[in-house]
Amino acid sequence: MARRLIKRLFPNYHAVRDYESLRLFGAVLHDPNLWHLNRRSVAGAFAVGLFIAFLPIPAQMIAAAAIAIMVRVNLPISALLVWVTNPLTMAPIYLTAYTVGRIILDEPKRGFSFELSIAWFTGELLTIWKPLLLGSLILSLVASLFGYLLIRLLWRLHILRRIQEKRQRFKEKRLSRRG
Repeated sequence: MARRLIKRLFPNYHAVRDYESLRLFGAVLHDPNLWHLNRRSVAGAFAVGLFIAFLPIPAQMIAAAAIAIMVRVNLPISALLVWVTNPLTMAPIYLTAYTVGRIILDEPKRGFSFELSIAWFTGELLTIWKPLLLGSLILSLVASLFGYLLIRLLWRLHILRRIQEKRQRFKEKRLSRRG
């Protein structure tokens, strides 16, 4: 069931291989390990995708794809999971990251106002980059570890449930032959 759900939710090999932004990877996209749907590959893809998603970097999909290729985990899942940080979730995630970093670095709480201008970026970003980066790294590590362990656990529970169902069907079949 999990495998069918993943296959239905995520694009197939040919669709992802033809993404314009992923063509720079060339022939390495033909590695079958990048497309497998097994416990190791999917859990690793969640770890990679969630790690990159919480980092305030440009080209997150390309970074996630590059790491997925290096560690040979499911490429489409890794690349698409970076969309956890999207225009709706970006502000609360990075504000949380800044707060975590500020608390760890023991920096004082300061007033914060956002303004979409070059002056704001050059002034404010220079003062908040350390706590933002530290908090983002911590959130990235926590999210990737949690995602990895959760997928491993859910996959294992699914397999155990299927084994129990098979055993039950086998018992029922054996009992029906006796009767």
